Amino acid sequence: MYTATMGAVPNEDLPPDDIRARVRQVTVRQQRFERHLARALEVDAAGLAAMDHLIETGPATPTELAHRLEVSTAAMTLVLNRLEAAGHVRRDRHPSDGRKLVVTAVDRSSDRAYDLVQPLIDGIEDLVAGMDAGQRAAVETFLDRLIAIYDDATG
Repeated sequence: MYTATMGAVPNEDLPPDDIRARVRQVTVRQQRFERHLARALEVDAAGLAAMDHLIETGPATPTELAHRLEVSTAAMTLVLNRLEAAGHVRRDRHPSDGRKLVVTAVDRSSDRAYDLVQPLIDGIEDLVAGMDAGQRAAVETFLDRLIAIYDDATG
């Protein structure tokens, strides 16, 4: 079985007409990028996932984050302790329920993450902008079906 640890294959080495191999390589590149991002931000994979949720969806309670990331609240507490110690997040009292905490990504860390991700976003947007309507429709259909396959496989 192929795993990401086997490494990426240069595009010119991919078999012609092998979409599955290219999907695998997108996955490898995504995982490589996530490792690069984690190293640049000096966080582990769990910390990166927590930061991603906080940056994308805004402040959340530790319990909400644990549920979103499908980890225990105890594990999330450890992740948040590391992120807070590194200056990536802050924990404040909930505005309407003082018994709860709300976790927020620190602006400096959010800005750094955006700076690191922006070239990828720009590249994808440029790629899509260069496609005609038919090409975009074909890619959208393929990706929608691929997403459904993943969803079916994870039940």
